Amino acid sequence: MAVRLGELLIQQGVLTRDQVDAILQHQQEAGRPFGDLAERMFGISPESIEQAWAKQYSQLTPTVDLASESFEPQAKKLVNRRQAWQFRILPIRFDGSELVIATTVEHLPRALNFVSRRMRVPCSFVIVDAEALGRSLCDHYAMPGMTSGAVHSDPFHSLLQLAMSD
Repeated sequence: MAVRLGELLIQQGVLTRDQVDAILQHQQEAGRPFGDLAERMFGISPESIEQAWAKQYSQLTPTVDLASESFEPQAKKLVNRRQAWQFRILPIRFDGSELVIATTVEHLPRALNFVSRRMRVPCSFVIVDAEALGRSLCDHYAMPGMTSGAVHSDPFHSLLQLAMSD
């Protein structure tokens, strides 16, 4: 069972137990999402909510070893190189009609945001190690100047630095 969002925000030091209890009580009356109420009632930043939500989601999401995955060409065609690197997403395969996409826990919020706004097929995520994601992005979505280590930084900042040094 995944840890509840309020518990994660307590662990992060963003909310107190009393604040979580107040949000839960108000949630029963208002029927609003917990994160929305935390923002409105206590000024919690959307980034803190997103970070806790990504951790919660990742606890429900399987972790895979990319070395043991078979990448389907049709899946790869749904994302271009820029999108793959910018959002740190790696389409792997279809599971029925659902596209399975790899990302890291750290990059899950941006990946989910991108997928929910841009993808025209149902998607699900699997969690992978950052180094493995970087290597696979280099293998499947090679971009000049991008290395596997770029997955830890803003890849377009890295490319801009490379272009400016020329």
